Amino acid sequence: MTLPEPPIGRWGCPVRGLPVRLSRVAIVVVLFVVVLILTHSHLSKLSLESPGAEDGIHSRKGAQMEDEESLKVADLKGRIEELMRIKVSVSDELRDLESRRQKMQSDISLLSQRMEDLKGDYTHQQVELERLRMSVEQAQYAQKEAQERSSPRVSAPLRILPRISDEALLRPLPHGKIRGCRTHLCFDYSRCSLTSGFPVYFYQTEDSSTGTDSQRHIRTAVTEALNGNIHITFDPSIACVYVVLLVGSEPKPLDTYFRSLGHWNGDGRNHLLLNLASDGDNLLKGVNTGRAIVIQSSFTTAEFRNEFDIIAPPFIDADDSKLYLYAPARRKFLLSFQGEFKKSKLVLNSRRLSSTKELAAGNDLYNSRKLSGSTFDVDFPTDDPESSESLAEDAIVDVLKKMQLSDLGDNFFFQFSCTGPSPSGLASEWLLCGTSESRLTVLEQSTFSLLIGPLDHNLLSTAQVHIRVMEALKTGSVPVILGDHLRLPFDEFLDWRRAVVMLPKARVSELHYYLRTFTDNDIMDMRHKGRLFYDNYLGSTRNIISTILATIRNRINIPPLPVRDESSPSVFNGTFRPTRVEFAAVQDPDPEENLGPVESPFPSPSFQRNFTLTDVHRYSVWNEMVDPFTLYPHTPFDPLLPSDAKFKGSSFGFRPIGQGAGGSGKEFSESLGGNWAREQFTIVMLTYEREAVLIDSLQRLRGLPYLNKVVVVWNSERLPSADLRWPEIGVPIHVIKAKKNSLNNRFLPYDVVETECILSVDDDAHLRHDEIVFGFRVWREARDRIVGFPGRFHAWDPLNGGWHYNSNYSCELSMVLTGAAFFHKYYSYLYSYSMPQTIREKVDEYMNCEDIAMNFLVSHVTRKPPLKVTSRWTFRCPGCPVSLSEEDSHFQERHKCIEHFVNAYGYMPLLNTQFRADSVLFKTRIPHDKQKCFKFI
Repeated sequence: MTLPEPPIGRWGCPVRGLPVRLSRVAIVVVLFVVVLILTHSHLSKLSLESPGAEDGIHSRKGAQMEDEESLKVADLKGRIEELMRIKVSVSDELRDLESRRQKMQSDISLLSQRMEDLKGDYTHQQVELERLRMSVEQAQYAQKEAQERSSPRVSAPLRILPRISDEALLRPLPHGKIRGCRTHLCFDYSRCSLTSGFPVYFYQTEDSSTGTDSQRHIRTAVTEALNGNIHITFDPSIACVYVVLLVGSEPKPLDTYFRSLGHWNGDGRNHLLLNLASDGDNLLKGVNTGRAIVIQSSFTTAEFRNEFDIIAPPFIDADDSKLYLYAPARRKFLLSFQGEFKKSKLVLNSRRLSSTKELAAGNDLYNSRKLSGSTFDVDFPTDDPESSESLAEDAIVDVLKKMQLSDLGDNFFFQFSCTGPSPSGLASEWLLCGTSESRLTVLEQSTFSLLIGPLDHNLLSTAQVHIRVMEALKTGSVPVILGDHLRLPFDEFLDWRRAVVMLPKARVSELHYYLRTFTDNDIMDMRHKGRLFYDNYLGSTRNIISTILATIRNRINIPPLPVRDESSPSVFNGTFRPTRVEFAAVQDPDPEENLGPVESPFPSPSFQRNFTLTDVHRYSVWNEMVDPFTLYPHTPFDPLLPSDAKFKGSSFGFRPIGQGAGGSGKEFSESLGGNWAREQFTIVMLTYEREAVLIDSLQRLRGLPYLNKVVVVWNSERLPSADLRWPEIGVPIHVIKAKKNSLNNRFLPYDVVETECILSVDDDAHLRHDEIVFGFRVWREARDRIVGFPGRFHAWDPLNGGWHYNSNYSCELSMVLTGAAFFHKYYSYLYSYSMPQTIREKVDEYMNCEDIAMNFLVSHVTRKPPLKVTSRWTFRCPGCPVSLSEEDSHFQERHKCIEHFVNAYGYMPLLNTQFRADSVLFKTRIPHDKQKCFKFI
């Protein structure tokens, strides 16, 4: 018989030793018993077949009986006992052998499992070794770049400020040279270093009780706005510019008053003469202002010094308690106008019609005009300038009245005379009718609002026009200005044609046709841009003052002051050190997948575009970002380099795939590639008294590529347990003690966040490493958007109207929840400092909706929807405690939040998208020797 194969050992050799010898003993015992049985049977058969057996049978019976008796007596008992001993011994031996066999089988199983574990560890160590090799190569590459970089970063360690001794007393300029003032001619740059921060000194009024109620009100509002401005300084010796507020109650004459100012220095250089009177009175008419910059609402062509003086809106006591909604695009009235024309004495008295015949001829001129479609024929007489100006206004009125009486299906609201007291203002212009409330009521129902420029073309701007524009922008009625010679507030930097329709008066006959060509999309876009201009530049005294100072600062190329980062106080005091422990690694579904190098944390470059943002991208900052007041360390709108530049002179920091040659999964995992230089991301995780869940989530981040650090926002007053063991994950874990329990803390711009990219994660979110790395790579290609995993959408209620929050599976979405999403740190600043305060208050009231608020904000700024990645629809971990989001009240609050946010913005910013990002080569068959970008995505 064939003996069984001995077991195989760890290195492929047979296992030798005691178990093998015991098995052989058992086999020998079994063979011995078999031989005894066969011998006994054979001997019995031979005795029966021998010759003479029958004859001697009887003779042998006696002897046999005697032998048996003797055998029974003498030997049988011993034999039985011997056999019993043998049986017991064999049974014990067999039991011992079976026990040893079972133990041996268990050892074999354990050794097999250990062998499989070692195989897995070997593979995992190979992957780790490959990642370390990649990390070393990346570090060597970075070191080489740092050594070869020839242009060091330039930074000013200290603010360069002027001294009081720098001032020199100069003689006043003659009037002719005053008219020729430009910034480069009359501004003293020596007091305004590029790194000075633009300090502003305000001449405080000693007696604030003088003047009328209106003057005192203006003085109080402007003083509060200036004193609260970030650039203000109370040390005149270091000031760059000096502000003088004029309200009409200053000592006369003004020339003497200006020369008495402490730092006028004869010519008033770097002084701002601020006149925000709402009545449009030019207090500086005929006054020698020297090199001072005049800032007011009313200017003539003879007075205004282009690129030196500033056109600013007048002070109005606006009530911003009501916010007007954008929708619907087309309102009750296509066009509205309210005003009364105030003729100048020159037009009334210098030229009169000499005969009834001439008057009749003038009337026939109006009556002979024909209505053709929506175009109204009109002629403007030009033979006599004085009479034609007055006649032109009558012609405009005539066309507007015919538009109102037409049957073309559009409604108009025109009012050409005012009831009550005659409105005040400059002569030869259309003055406001009624109260501000009555005008706003009409504008709220108007798609477009008409503004007719003054008769005198020498008037560049007037307070009346500015007030009309501001009221129209506030209500969402697109302003239509007849008189394209007019200048609007801050038009040196603001592109008003994105919010206002400007036409020459000669186009009044085609006005109806022209307005009909505007689509709903154009109307809503202009309405949106106009609201942004109003909210950021014109809507309050504080905004007007900030815009004036930003205009001067931009002219002389000084960047704004940097945005404020929130401090990040640790939950641990200075002496306490939390216990760090290395937990068992939580394996990803496929530990063999290589997702990228493990590098030391490095911050994103910051404040590299201080001056290019101020100068090169001035238009974008003022008209698209609509924020020239703050300098951000980086924005999601920075320009891209062309691809060839990365290989010809501008390769610093870039990590192209395969050094530019491309490749599949292997080469893909070694470098970030894309269109941006290498970078990392920071995880921000909000938690509240769920230590076990938090620690489990932190453990899963161990070995995550491109992770800079983890910032845990501890949102509870009760500090974490002193004996809590924090995992070692390869990057720093910074635990911030929140000032109060607020979900808004998730989006505070903490100073410990040193990367542009933030991954906002709930403490119970369960994301795989490959999903996180894939989402990060997608975000790098769409830096201005929210990129994440759980998609949601806003749904319209067709029965009751209004918006609802919906979390059902859908083919289109409009939100990506920030419980698992990437976004740029720039939006943290906007969320905390620029977003309407009422939204943050609603988040605190409900302890809900902060993720919806962030989606509203980003869509409002970019007018783009978020990006969803992978097929994952939820991100909760199995087995975690049930969260508040499972309660029905959670969804009811989110319905209310959406309605509240819509009212705060004036429209619904969220946009729908049907797009989802999956990895390149997803479900693509590729050769066996190639790798996909991601195995499971």
